[in-house]
Amino acid sequence: MLYAMKHGYAVVLALAFAMPAAPLQAQDPVQPPAWPARAVRLVVPSSPGGGTDIYARLLAQGLGDALKQQFIVENRPGASGNIGAEMAAKSAPDGYTFLVSATPALVVNPSLYRNLPYNAERDFAPVARGVINPLVFVSHPSVPVTSVPALVALARRVPGKLAYGSAGSGSTTNLGVKMIEETAGARFVHVPYKGLGQAIQGLLRGDLAFMASDIVTALPHIPSGRVVALAVTLRTPLLPGTPTLADAGYPGIEAHASFMVAAPAGTSPAIVRRLSAEIMQVMKSPAIREKLDALALIPIFDTPEEFAASLKKERARFAEIIRRNNIVAE
Repeated sequence: MLYAMKHGYAVVLALAFAMPAAPLQAQDPVQPPAWPARAVRLVVPSSPGGGTDIYARLLAQGLGDALKQQFIVENRPGASGNIGAEMAAKSAPDGYTFLVSATPALVVNPSLYRNLPYNAERDFAPVARGVINPLVFVSHPSVPVTSVPALVALARRVPGKLAYGSAGSGSTTNLGVKMIEETAGARFVHVPYKGLGQAIQGLLRGDLAFMASDIVTALPHIPSGRVVALAVTLRTPLLPGTPTLADAGYPGIEAHASFMVAAPAGTSPAIVRRLSAEIMQVMKSPAIREKLDALALIPIFDTPEEFAASLKKERARFAEIIRRNNIVAE
């Protein structure tokens, strides 16, 4: 009897250890239920009040409402976005820090700076392009042109005489004009400023013949005639009568900027996909969409994979323009 009990107990133990473990409760890989469990930081590598900052705060508002958690915008300006981008790149990839940046930090700066303190491709996981920020080419009313072809023709007649301003060497407002120079065979004189606000003031004073600007910065001065809108990079209801560069005969020029979101490399792909999907929903909401329209920002509803592919193409395209024109950081 004792033998049977002993051996029976042994059999029961053996069977217990031989049985497969109960499966862990399955979790949805796309929507981790535990995220976000605390406040999320959106690092903006530019000053408060600029286009990137405004977009980030719209996202913070929409994401906070949707996910019932606080999204905090943290401005870290300096070095054309490099300071904030480095901070985000070196943050823990735990899903609680993201970079909300304009085009330079992730697309242009890798070719513009020799010793960038981060690797724009390896150190970030693309989340969402977010929005495109079209440019408008505007001239001073003293310049006798009303279109880009007329501006190009004038530049050919007086080479080296027409000055244009930009937000700085390597900015999209600089590279957009370089694309026109290369396409049309014209040459202008570049005057870099420390920011778009200073450049538009130079144009208003008559220090410049023309410039490329984001639409919101130039728009207040167009109805009064203080500046003349020549063309936009993408059609916008804010300037319904202004032709696009394609309309003007330059269809291959894609000079607009973007406001984009990226995560530190190593962030959970599930969190990346979740945030990307939530950003898309935020930009579809009527209240946010109305504000984006007022800023001439065009939402882009791409997946993280599509965004990554477009980033790679843009880096290569801008790298060639920078190399051909020997553009260096100031």
